[in-house]
Amino acid sequence: MLIIGAGPTGLFTVFEAGLLKLKTHLIDALPQPGGQCSEIYPKKPIYDIPAFPEILAGTLVDNLMEQIKPFEPGFTLGERAETLDKLEDGSFVVTTNKGTQHNAPVVVIAGGLGSFEPRKPPIENIVNFEDTGVAYMIKDPEVYRDKKVVISGGGDSALDWAIFLTDVASEVTLVHRRDEFRGALDSVEKAAELAKLGKIKLITKAEVKELHGKDQLEAVVIKHTDKEKEDTYLEVDNFIPLFGLSPKLGPIGDWGLDIHKNAIKVNNAKDYQTNIPGVYAIGDVNTYEGKLKLILSGFHEAAVMCQYAYQQINPGKRYVMKYTTVGGVEGFDGSKKEAKKEVVQSIA
Repeated sequence: MLIIGAGPTGLFTVFEAGLLKLKTHLIDALPQPGGQCSEIYPKKPIYDIPAFPEILAGTLVDNLMEQIKPFEPGFTLGERAETLDKLEDGSFVVTTNKGTQHNAPVVVIAGGLGSFEPRKPPIENIVNFEDTGVAYMIKDPEVYRDKKVVISGGGDSALDWAIFLTDVASEVTLVHRRDEFRGALDSVEKAAELAKLGKIKLITKAEVKELHGKDQLEAVVIKHTDKEKEDTYLEVDNFIPLFGLSPKLGPIGDWGLDIHKNAIKVNNAKDYQTNIPGVYAIGDVNTYEGKLKLILSGFHEAAVMCQYAYQQINPGKRYVMKYTTVGGVEGFDGSKKEAKKEVVQSIA
């Protein structure tokens, strides 16, 4: 089974396929597994993973990698799936941008929302300070230890990071063009409380319009909607505009798939198969009526899809699903995990 995308859904697919004794290989354009969880917000807590009241995105990826280790998946990282070709025997060949070819009877697209480009504010010289003070996402909060940081944005990401960095940075300023935020009510209230305590400098109805510095960012100029207010000149070490990311399907969009609003339409009534038989799409990359873009939804879709993909790979072969609580987990590496059997002592 060839899996396009090594994010949480793609990784969990390895586990579900492994239970069915199916070998897997993953392709991902990023240099490490984990998708957005590794690349964009590894230190950000996730709250809706069952049995984990709170888990860091990076830790979730680490746990998934540990879970699939017995099934010895193959990885092609740092390469983007470029083309899809169907052979006469019904199998597929996926070729990457570096010319690497992979052949498999089934292809599973688990590419999340595709590739991402940050939405950059229209500041003339912003590219001059990229990597020297300007960043569009936070990978390691420690980079901002004891620094003066300005965050722009009004959504959950801007609020959450502004709150988080109050315990890291020496000074946190949150700038938003409106006086109302689009984030969770709890985060809005917490940010407002921190502003009252002087831990966050909150500037609303304003935007960062100018960046100043030589080799490194040194200051920003904040312009206010109220024309009577003078521009605010603020000395800073870092400017982080968090206006979201623009998802793009990339080359997958040219594979002849049925696409609706940058997502792949699938048959959710049965197996999450696309309009191309043998090609499935699971996780945030797919769409159907009632779709919820949640990691746990991707996990569910992976489990269902693997059952049907097994039948396609092994036509006519009957498989009886067994609960892991009963059958345990038998890896390709010879390992065997199973519950200890209780010893019942008879009474004479």
